[in-house]
Amino acid sequence: MTFRSLLPFSLAALIAAPAFAQFQAPQPSPGSTLTQRIGLTELALSYSRPSVKGRAIWGEVVPWDKPWRTGANQATTLIVSDDITVEGQKLPAGTYAIVTIPGKTEWTVIFNRDTKLWTGPEYDPAKDVLRVKVKPVAIPLLETLRIGFPKVEAAKGVLAIEWEKVQVPVSIGVDIDAKAHRIVAAAGPADWQTPMNAARYYFDQKRNQAEAWTWLEKSIAIQRNYVNLTRKARVLADEGKFAEAVKLGEEALALAKAAPEKPNASTLEKSLAEWKAKLK
Repeated sequence: MTFRSLLPFSLAALIAAPAFAQFQAPQPSPGSTLTQRIGLTELALSYSRPSVKGRAIWGEVVPWDKPWRTGANQATTLIVSDDITVEGQKLPAGTYAIVTIPGKTEWTVIFNRDTKLWTGPEYDPAKDVLRVKVKPVAIPLLETLRIGFPKVEAAKGVLAIEWEKVQVPVSIGVDIDAKAHRIVAAAGPADWQTPMNAARYYFDQKRNQAEAWTWLEKSIAIQRNYVNLTRKARVLADEGKFAEAVKLGEEALALAKAAPEKPNASTLEKSLAEWKAKLK
C-alpha cells in the first residue's frame, strides 16, 4: 500500500482521535442546568438528576434528618445575580450549594458557600449563609429528581425540589425597585433608552408613578425624540390632560416624520385624532 493510499486512513484517524479522547460515558444521574429570570434578577441552577428505579427514597436512599446534597454527583448549585429573599429572609447575590435536611413533616433548605460538596460528610454548617424551614407537599410519582421554578410572577417565584412523591416549594422574592435604580443610575450620559424603558415598565405596571415620571423626564432631557415624547403624551392622555397630550403628540409626530429611519407613526396619528375629539 503506497503513502498516497494510506493518506485517507491517516486523516480519518486524526479526525476521529479528538472525539474518542473527549468521550464521556453517560452518567446514571445526568446533569442539568436551568436559568430563570424573576423580575430583573437572573437565577441559574446546576444539579444532577438521580432516578427512583424502584427504590425506597426517603428514609433509605436519602436518610431522614441528615444533610443531603440535594441531587447526585457534585453539589447542586444556585447562582443569583442580585440579593433575593428566600422564605422572606435575605440571601445576598452569589453562588451557593443547596443542601437540604429532609424531615417527615418539615425540611431544612440550606444555602452554603461551599460549592465543591461531593458527599454528606464534607458538609460544613459553618459555611451556611441561610437556612429556612419548608413544609413538604405530596405529588404524584416523579421518577427523576427535578429542581426548577414551576411558578414565576413579576417579583416572586417558587423554587421547587421534587422527587418520588415529595415536593419542597421554596418561595423566592426579588427587589425590582432596587435593581431598576441601579440600572438607571449606571446608564451613560447619552443613554436615553434606559430611563425610558424603566419609565415605561413602571407606568405599565402602575408601580411608583413619581419615579416613572422622573425617569421619563430624564430620558427627554438627554434626547428629545419621537419615542419618549409619544410615551409622555400617552401618559398625559391617560391622566385626562388631552390638551397637553395633543401638543406633545404633534411634536412627536413631527420628529417621526423628520427622522431618517421614518418610524411608523400611524398609531400616534390615530391617538391624536381621538385626543383632539375629546377637546371639542
